[in-house]
Amino acid sequence: MMSLPGTFACDEYGRPFIVLRDQENQKRLTGNEAIKSHITAAKQIASIIRSSLGPKGLDKMMVSGDGEVTVTNDGATIMKLMDVDHEIGKLMVQLSQSQDDEIGDGTTGVVVLAGALLEQAESLLDRGIHPIRIADGFELAAQCAVKHLDTIAHPFPVSRENKEPLVRVAMTTLGSKIVNKCHRQMAEIAVDAVLTVADLEKKDVNFELIKLECKVGGRMEDTCLVKGVVIDKTMSHSQMPNVLKDVKLAILTCPFEPPKPKTKHKLDVTSADDYRKLREYEQEKFLQMVKQVKDAGATLAICQWGFDDEANHLLLQQKLPAVRWVGGPEIELIAIATGGRIVPRFEELSPDKLGTAGVVRELSFGTTKDKMLVIEGCQNTRAVTVLIRGGNQMVTAEAKRSIHDALCVVRSLIRDSRIVYGGGAAEISCSLAVAREADQLSTLEQYAFRAFSVALESIPLALAENSGLSPIETLSELKSRQGTENSPSFGVDCMLTGNSDMKDHHVIESLHSKKQQIVLATQLVKMILKIDDVRTPADH
Repeated sequence: MMSLPGTFACDEYGRPFIVLRDQENQKRLTGNEAIKSHITAAKQIASIIRSSLGPKGLDKMMVSGDGEVTVTNDGATIMKLMDVDHEIGKLMVQLSQSQDDEIGDGTTGVVVLAGALLEQAESLLDRGIHPIRIADGFELAAQCAVKHLDTIAHPFPVSRENKEPLVRVAMTTLGSKIVNKCHRQMAEIAVDAVLTVADLEKKDVNFELIKLECKVGGRMEDTCLVKGVVIDKTMSHSQMPNVLKDVKLAILTCPFEPPKPKTKHKLDVTSADDYRKLREYEQEKFLQMVKQVKDAGATLAICQWGFDDEANHLLLQQKLPAVRWVGGPEIELIAIATGGRIVPRFEELSPDKLGTAGVVRELSFGTTKDKMLVIEGCQNTRAVTVLIRGGNQMVTAEAKRSIHDALCVVRSLIRDSRIVYGGGAAEISCSLAVAREADQLSTLEQYAFRAFSVALESIPLALAENSGLSPIETLSELKSRQGTENSPSFGVDCMLTGNSDMKDHHVIESLHSKKQQIVLATQLVKMILKIDDVRTPADH
């Protein structure tokens, strides 16, 4: 017997009822009232994020409790940083997060679509249609829309030789981001990075091999792709050479310094002689370590831990360049790139465990002492680093998010290389298809179908609104053109060029991303429509 939230009793006619514990301290929303409250919360969140949709979408500035500022128009980032109290609001945040995890792009669109679906559901509820019927109707309409997307999708050439199509898709993704002034360059960097790492036979991309490194200073145009690893470290001693050719790397995760007596042992140094002996012993031990590294054939030591200045000086004397304090993930990346093995103990060092690199050089930035190390010409050329530059930390952080979105889109195209047209074109086409389907239905679900069709129009409407066009006029014209000319590539002309054919503008989105948006938004809406009773403590 499961424990009830209160006591079970029967009235004089034998009808059972439950007397709830602490009932006077609880707030309760039931039936349509509960659903309406959810819909209002979701609509509010969707309206906040709606204005950042599309190439003319505006950014949002979030200030955290400790005064850290983030400026972004990446839907998932906005949602994550927003302080949302309402439970349904939290579900919307998770919705954009799951779109981000699955595809990486389209995080704003999915929230706007969910908000529009709920808005439509509200008017259907007012007509007296049961929420479950609405939810089921939406589910069928979503299936119909996804099927229709398959029919209007185009195959898309993905090859290393012809990068242009991929660059165009990446440019569509970056069009709505802060980096759109060096739009093409960023798109090319993203495509090059993915193609370097991609396995086109298996149709997969290992993101572990692509590292995004930000460095403040310089212009955004100075962002570059390094075929190798960039680490934010320098040689441990300023007099060590800053360019090394044909390097053999020893990658160490053991402390590179003379053995220290453990704290629980006591070491008495009673005379100067003893001290000298101890020093000589330490020096001898350390030189032995350096000799072990050099005997293995290494010309550069990369160490996860630090070593003191005395050790540093001895390394310089012994002409063994070294880098200290290299973090765990970077050590792994260096090991993958150079084909080396990570060595946990000096005794295990052997020539076959060393990594190889063509060049290790220091990059210096501007007039400051800021330097970074680049390891290039590696044995495994598939590890790449995108070095992002920008005027301040906010710009580089937003550029990093934008490039991540572009990388994700190129990756999803390598996985499934079919595409649909952007600019709201795919949504209008689906909306028309769902509306056509609604006319064939004789059941109540036709209302849900029509509502779904209207909700899909919210994306082109928001795009037109954000671009300063008259939303309703633009949408009506596009719908009639798509209907009469039977071409699913007419979308919102956000750049005001006078041409609405997205094929000419090369505004392309991956089919997988669009499908995912419709499916995820519908699932969330179904779930919200099925909640009809909410209990919260009254102080909430």
